[in-house]
Order: sequence, then C-alpha cells, then structure tokens
Amino acid sequence: MEKYNKTTEFYVPDNKPLEEAIKRTTHMAILAHHDDIEIGAIDGVLQTFQKPDKWFFGVVVTDGSGSSRGGNYAHYTNEEMMVVRNLEQKKAAYLGEYGLQAFINSPSKQTKDPQDTVVVEEIRKMILDAQPEVLYTHNLADKHDTHIGVVTKTIKALRLLPKDKRPKKLYAVEVWRDLDWLNDDEKVAFSVGGRPNLTNSLVEVFDSQIDGAKRYDLAAIGRRLANATFATAHALDQSDQVVNGMDLTPLIEDDSLDMVTFILDAIDRFRLDVEQKIRKIL
Repeated sequence: MEKYNKTTEFYVPDNKPLEEAIKRTTHMAILAHHDDIEIGAIDGVLQTFQKPDKWFFGVVVTDGSGSSRGGNYAHYTNEEMMVVRNLEQKKAAYLGEYGLQAFINSPSKQTKDPQDTVVVEEIRKMILDAQPEVLYTHNLADKHDTHIGVVTKTIKALRLLPKDKRPKKLYAVEVWRDLDWLNDDEKVAFSVGGRPNLTNSLVEVFDSQIDGAKRYDLAAIGRRLANATFATAHALDQSDQVVNGMDLTPLIEDDSLDMVTFILDAIDRFRLDVEQKIRKIL
C-alpha cells in the first residue's frame, strides 16, 4: 500500500485491517463534503449494502471547518465543527456498512487551488490501492466551487494511473446542481428507492447541518422523488426514487479529452434539443 499523509484518517466500521479493507473495494466515492456521499453517491452504498462480495469506500476530501452551522451548533468553532462532521460521517459509514471511510482533511481553498498537487496525489494513492470497479464523484456542472475542485482533481488523479488500474466506470452525481438539464438519453438514472429506511437515516445522521442550518434530509429525498416522477410524461414510473448521474468514463479512457469541452458539449446538446422542440411547434 501507498504511504498516506499524516492528516489523512481512515475509519473501518468492521475493524478489519486497513490494507484488507481498502483492497476489497468494488465501489468508491470521492466527494467534497461530509454528507455529499449520502446525498449524491447513495447508489454505491445500496449496491454494496449487506453484499459479502461488494464493498463501498467513501472518501471525504475537505475538513469540515467551513460547514454551515445553526441551532445547537451556531456557536461551534471551526475546530469543533471538524470533529463533529467527522464523527457524523463515521456514524453514516457504520450505519451503511461501508467497507472503509477516508478523510483527506484538506481545507476547501486547497481543493480550489489549480496549482495544488497534494490532494491529487492523495486521491491517486487511494484509487490505486482500492482499484474500484465503479467510482462516483461530483458533476462538472455543479455550482459549488469546492465540488468542481474535487471532480477535476479526481480526474487528474485518475489520469496519472495506468489504464488497467482505472475504474471501469466513472460517474458524476447530483449535489449542488442537479442534472435535470442533461438530455434524457445521456442520463444515468440510479434507482435508489429500495431501502428508504436506510437512505433516509444516512442523511439524517448529519444533525449539525439539519439543526438550524439546511434541511438536507428533506431536500435530498424530495429531489429523488421528483427525478423519478418527472423523468417521463407518458410512462409509468420505473422507480420511486432516482439520483441522476452523468457518465464521465470517456474522460478517463481518453486523456486528451478536455474537461471543459466535454461538459460544454453536453450543455450545447441540451441547448440544441430545446431549440428543436420549440421550432418544430412554431
């Protein structure tokens, strides 16, 4: 295994040795903040939950110091919030029976620094040791700068690996901007309604964000319900909850593809679809 930075922490819910825990990974998520996994990459959790041959590895990149706070947490210092947020994430990992949870503990400004290579290298090491089949991260059209920092650094890290060490699929998920704008034939619809008791609880664990700050527990489930219902106008719902994803695999199959061009081309295809629908009715 690669040697990790002193600031990086690992939590193994079933107390297996770290090397064993990381090498059993089949599904992995690299997202910016505590609870981003449970909001956006819940498909990975469900795909592995109580499956002896499949294991989920969650990675939170930032340290939680800039988290929103209200209610009982309104007067918490940045240092206190960092402790609380990591504890909440560990609770989610235990509840969801994750194979492994990692905390890179980087400040948000580091993820947004285009010159920074420390985060890229730490992500590279984790992916190389885990070698997941499926990897989830943020989408390139997300409106949160820290999320953009994480997805771009994740792709940079993947491109440092040999092709045979990269995941088979790389998916972008919804957190701070949904993928409703993406053309339907380009969406990856993750059906995540099978275990509402689990999926609801995983978001509700993050009390520091829900108490007086943001109702992520209601918003995340509401978006999943809306995605399922409004997916198509002329067919019965195929699922009761859906998280929309975007397939970013081409970006790790062809390193020459530009990330900006890749996402703008998708936006242009959506623009063209809107234009054609209107013009044919005029």
